[in-house]
Amino acid sequence: MDDGTEHTEQTRVTDLAITLIFCIFCFRPVLPETDMINVLFIMADDLRTSLGCYGDSVVKSPNIDQLASKSKVFLNAYAQQAVCAPSRTSMLTSRRPDTTRLYDFKSYWRVHSGNYTTLPQYFKSQGYFTMSVGKVFHPGIASNHTDDYPYSWSIPAYHPASFRYEKEKMCKGEDGKLHANLLCAVNVTQQPGGTLPDMESTDEAVRLLKTRANDDVPFFLAVGFHKPHIPFRIPQEYLGLYPIEQMTLAPDPNVPKLLPPVAYNPWTDVRKRDDVQKLNISFPYGPIPKDFQLRIRQHYYAAVSYMDAQVGRLLRTLDELGLANSTTVVFTSDHGWSLGEHGEWAKYSNFDVTTHVPLIFFVPGVTSCHDQLRESTFPFIDPLTQSKNMVELVDVFPTVSYMAGLKAPQPCPDISFQKELCTEGNNLAYTFQHQEQGQDEEAISFSQYPRPADTPQVNSDLPDLKDIKIMGYSLRSRDYRYTLWLGFNPKTFKVNVSDVHAGELYMLADDPGQDNNVYSDFEPSVMLTKMASLPHVTLNSFFRNYTQLPLIN
Repeated sequence: MDDGTEHTEQTRVTDLAITLIFCIFCFRPVLPETDMINVLFIMADDLRTSLGCYGDSVVKSPNIDQLASKSKVFLNAYAQQAVCAPSRTSMLTSRRPDTTRLYDFKSYWRVHSGNYTTLPQYFKSQGYFTMSVGKVFHPGIASNHTDDYPYSWSIPAYHPASFRYEKEKMCKGEDGKLHANLLCAVNVTQQPGGTLPDMESTDEAVRLLKTRANDDVPFFLAVGFHKPHIPFRIPQEYLGLYPIEQMTLAPDPNVPKLLPPVAYNPWTDVRKRDDVQKLNISFPYGPIPKDFQLRIRQHYYAAVSYMDAQVGRLLRTLDELGLANSTTVVFTSDHGWSLGEHGEWAKYSNFDVTTHVPLIFFVPGVTSCHDQLRESTFPFIDPLTQSKNMVELVDVFPTVSYMAGLKAPQPCPDISFQKELCTEGNNLAYTFQHQEQGQDEEAISFSQYPRPADTPQVNSDLPDLKDIKIMGYSLRSRDYRYTLWLGFNPKTFKVNVSDVHAGELYMLADDPGQDNNVYSDFEPSVMLTKMASLPHVTLNSFFRNYTQLPLIN
């Protein structure tokens, strides 16, 4: 070997050694070097796992996919109740709906159940400057008409001025007049102020990031986007990404034959829109015409791409301000949305399409390092080898806290109404530090949904607390989804496990779409045995409101 070749070989070995050392230090399973790292917490509204990084082949979501490529992606994350206020309150307090006692939009947890510390409040108490933009808490009574300010936020929460038009007649119909439609792709320049709510929220979030870029005080910035929540008032150009002739119906567009009537949601809020009312659809099961189904799916996907573009603007700003290496980014949603599966549209159920949500954590120095040889922090890498274990939105609070360098809240006791700071979720930090060896067969996620009656009613989707007669408790494991619809007393908040109104059991290996209910095929003792083998702490946390509890010794 001549000197030149030997020198080249030595250089290559040296480069490999440097790269190895860099990777060892970069990917070591510890917290970032900064004691207190910034947090950018992004929440979408009604976003199911219709993202490229979750394997959806139709959607165009390049910015969220780019974030996912350098992040820990939880492929099986589930909301605790598939409706906005209960889910957001549950996630941000890390308490399940039976502890917040919020199943509708009409109570404030600090008054109604307990003075629970929230995720942003905890960060604020630890010296963070906390800010809210857009829809983070559900506005109105559920957050005391203040988005929980001043408890949770250092400054009053920001809401885009253009949101006031969201429920007004802003959609131009075929008759040339304005309507309050479900499908509402618009020319943004013709909208009031020449903007839309999520655009305004992104502008404000970018402005706030710029004000904090050189500040020594760490920040917690929560940005809540309104889309893809209905109405689909979005820039019309995004429809062009999804030509209507290329759209397809849901793979299971019919109401399953063995679906208990109590489990069905009649999508009342969708029916109220002007363009849907014109279709004269029968209540509660009447199907939407297929051509209109295709248009709904087209508009939903377009709304996702529009929201994705706003996420991209935020990520670009982090890079431009030099904040990408000192900011944890969390991306998630409050719950999913049915796009015709099981003959349903909207949320309001316990099926995967409404409870399954994206959950993505970018932690600098842990999930990824900034590549010094590239300009971008977020080049695309397929993340489908990420975590497949069952996790829940109540896990977000302890996990974000720990990954930002704070102590994670301690687990709640069985009865925690007087406990201000604790978690009913799990700290998922260990999953960032250890390669998962397959799925945990015992891992379970829990969801629930209330109903006013055994059959679909006009208020079945969102009953007031006083009208709730039945609670559907649902367990999702790797192998099955098991739901029991049980008698509920809204005055005592107690569930009677002996008062079984209906049951659902879907074996996911053969029925991933959850269309074939085999509940009647199994002896109750078989499922009781399965449930009895689950961790008692987890079950006690979920079923603490049962008046009888034969499943747990």
